[in-house]
This record gives sequence, structure tokens and C-alpha cells, in this order.
Amino acid sequence: MTLGQKIAWDDTVLPFQLDASDIRGRVARLDGVLEGVLEQHAYPPQVEALVAEMALLTALIGQTIKLRWKLSLQVQSKGAVRMIATDYYAPEQEGGAARIRAYASFDQEKLRKGAPFDQLGEGYFAVLIDQGQGTTPYQGITPLAGGGLSACAESYFAQSEQLPTRFSLSFGRSTEAGGAEHWRAGGIMLQLMPKASPFVQGGGSGEGGLLEARDIANGDEGENWARANILLDTVDPLEMIGPSVSPTDLLIRLFHQEQPRVFEAQQMRFGCSCSEEKVRNSLSIYSARDIATMTTAEGVVTADCQFCGAHYRLDPKTLGFEADAPAAGDE
Repeated sequence: MTLGQKIAWDDTVLPFQLDASDIRGRVARLDGVLEGVLEQHAYPPQVEALVAEMALLTALIGQTIKLRWKLSLQVQSKGAVRMIATDYYAPEQEGGAARIRAYASFDQEKLRKGAPFDQLGEGYFAVLIDQGQGTTPYQGITPLAGGGLSACAESYFAQSEQLPTRFSLSFGRSTEAGGAEHWRAGGIMLQLMPKASPFVQGGGSGEGGLLEARDIANGDEGENWARANILLDTVDPLEMIGPSVSPTDLLIRLFHQEQPRVFEAQQMRFGCSCSEEKVRNSLSIYSARDIATMTTAEGVVTADCQFCGAHYRLDPKTLGFEADAPAAGDE
């Protein structure tokens, strides 16, 4: 693969369909996006891995939705990692890049040795879809179970959408010539598209009685789904991360008998939606007395964006619903 081809596949999600199996999917490669997300905070390794996994899931899921504004994934937990939040913003114009941002909140003293998912306790995995002004946001949740965030996402689709879904993800630090390190991630998402609702009445077969793919897919669909999963199990983690194997070559290697058909790749980039205007709007519900309690000894109100690290310094006299009206001619 040439350098130009390598760069072309970085920070993209490639949609595909397996025509012989009635299965759709996505192949994601994240490079600069993860660097943008993780360089904002000095996360411990276990937290970095959880944020990387969530960002990769967000890229894969976000591209499957006819989205006008925002998809959010959230984890709320009673463990050492209390929260992980990611946002996927749909392209603002046709052919534009989608934007991803993410951050985590954690208790350093409660972190312990073990797998990243072990840092989460009892809690839930949530999917939130907001199509923008004039619409009602959608939210679906599933318990934290299954030993990984990918398993939680699979449970969400089984429970809330009755769609068998499978993720295979790989991520970590890559060392280049000269010793420089940077994050790389790659993953594949498969999703069976049933011709009719195959919802099975009764309890699920998974952990805690949750539905699993085998509870939903049956007959020819079940055989197609099982075969595609067996083929996906042969993937090497390095094939997903790249850059030696392109996503199209990987699909042919894995699924050539399933007749893979690819569509236009979606570009991804790290991006945040924070602004001074939004900070002001969030503070507009407070009285002058409330604003005074937020004012620092330097006489300003400060606000930091957890996603991108932006720092805002605002005049308290211009904040809240009792703010001084601007003089004529003032901006």
C-alpha cells in the first residue's frame, strides 16, 4: 500500500453490505481522531483504553444512523470510572466530515489492576439520538454486562432494536520509526437486516436474561449470521488497525464468498461544539447572586470544556438573567 492510500483510509468509516447474506456493516479506522480525543487529558492506561473503545464504537454506530445532528454514547457506573461520554456529530454538509469528541470522569484512587472493563462497576450503557431542534430525543439503555463495552453495545441493539449486531475492535498505541507513539484503532461492525421482525417472546439467553443474537435470528437468517460471524472471527487485530491492509482488501479477505459491496467512505475528525455563546446560555438561568458565587478572586467566571480543553473567561456582569444590558453600539 502506498502512503497516499494509507492516509486516505485513516479516520474513515467504510460502509459495506454482504449481498449473499443480507448483512450490512462498517469498517472504521481512527488515527488523528483518537489523538485529538486523548491528548486533552492525561488518562491512566485503563481509562485511555475505555475512551478509545467508546470512540471507536461511536464512529461505527453513528455512521449507520440517518442522523441530522448528534448521536451520544454514555456509560454511567458506580466503579472507578464513573462516566464516559462520546458525541458523534453528523456532517454539516454533504461530503463533509463527521465530528467525534469524548471524555471520561474517574476516581484515581479507586483504579486497580486488571482489564479496563473491570474499572466499571454496576451501571448502564446508553445510546442517545438527538435530531435537532423541533424533535424529541431518543434514549435507550442496557446494563453494563458481558465483559466489555462492545458487548454492551451488542446487547443494546438486541434489546432495543431486535437487530443481531457484532463488533470486533482493536486499538492501542503504535510506535513508528524514530520511537514516536500515537494511537491507532480499527474495527468492524456487522448487523443482520431481517426482512420481518424476528422478536422472540420470553426471556433472553444472555447474562442477566438479556437477549442475544441467537434469540433473534433463526432459519436462513440465522445461518447467514452464524457464517458471517465465523468469518469475522478469523480477523487479525493488526488487519483492522492497518495500515498494511486496506479496508477493502480486508473485506475481500474475510467475506469474498458473501459478495461484499462497499459504499462511499465517511471522513471522521476530532471536533467539539462548545462555544462562548453556549456557556453564556447555560448560565442564563442564574441570578446575579448565583453568578457572584461563581466569580473568582480575579473578578471573572471561568468555564472549561471537558471534551476539548477550551478555557473561557467571562465578565460576571454579562452573565445570568439579571445581566446588564449592553450599551448602545456595544457588541
